[in-house]
Amino acid sequence: MKTTRDLLIALARRYAFSDLGALAPTQEIADVCEFGQRLLTLDAEDFNAEARAVPSDLRRRARARSMPQTPREQPRGALESLRPAYSLLLEVIAIRWHRRELSPMIATVHIASEYLPLLAFEPDLGHAGDPARWPEGLSAPGSRFGVIGDRECDHTKAEQSATNRTLRVAGEPAEGWRAYFDRQHSQVAGAIGVCVATCRNPCAAMDWIPKEARALLAVRSRTALAFAETPLVRLRHAAPVGHGFGVPSPEEVLDAWERSRSALDKNEVGSAARKDDGFPLAGLPSVFSAIADAPIVPSTLLADLSEYVVTLLQRDA
Repeated sequence: MKTTRDLLIALARRYAFSDLGALAPTQEIADVCEFGQRLLTLDAEDFNAEARAVPSDLRRRARARSMPQTPREQPRGALESLRPAYSLLLEVIAIRWHRRELSPMIATVHIASEYLPLLAFEPDLGHAGDPARWPEGLSAPGSRFGVIGDRECDHTKAEQSATNRTLRVAGEPAEGWRAYFDRQHSQVAGAIGVCVATCRNPCAAMDWIPKEARALLAVRSRTALAFAETPLVRLRHAAPVGHGFGVPSPEEVLDAWERSRSALDKNEVGSAARKDDGFPLAGLPSVFSAIADAPIVPSTLLADLSEYVVTLLQRDA
């Protein structure tokens, strides 16, 4: 017969941090579970929240995946590099898949799709799209980047507004900085991808990138933009989280991903989606790695936190 401790350990190993936190035998375990739930739900604003019950190594790893809440906050977290954040996204996707929580899983895929162009740009920028560190070349003479109302620019009105804001938001107070990330940074990600990959009227905005590197970046960015239009990401619109209808089945998700792999298989970057890399959505880590031009594999942050909770439960038995 299972004991109460066995049931709590089972919850920890299923990443059921919210349920376990409500049943936790100690405040320490409840605090660690609250931290785990923030990670699982990608509550990036709170990754840096006070969490003294969590080992410093796990807190440090979480901070690498958080967005700075002020223009000058150090370290820069996900603005320094998106690669740790994408490794966490992959871990969350795998957990949601194994728990058959398909609406949250598709929502996580959708989040990944929004910032993929910045992941593609990271090798050339030297950071992950930090508004405090945009290259001067974006605003060079002849650039239409951030110019509102320019009819020759391929950006939408919303993208023009977002790119205009990103060039000056580092000088705004913390409230404006956070509002920008809530509403506009993902639009900047898409807009910068358009600049290098699909613009019909290229301006000088991308001239700061050497020609050969720009050609390689264009392929990665084109694939990143294509990912956002795949059948897998479009499932997001048929799976409204929290409404209890239109939730895709595992078979529908796998079918959508298979069609997505075919849609992406148009160049050497997109063809990485065809790899069998052992992930539940086979090829997803591989195509993210190809877009990033760097290895990206699922993190073990949530797994390690889960095992830490298990040790606390065993210690306090």
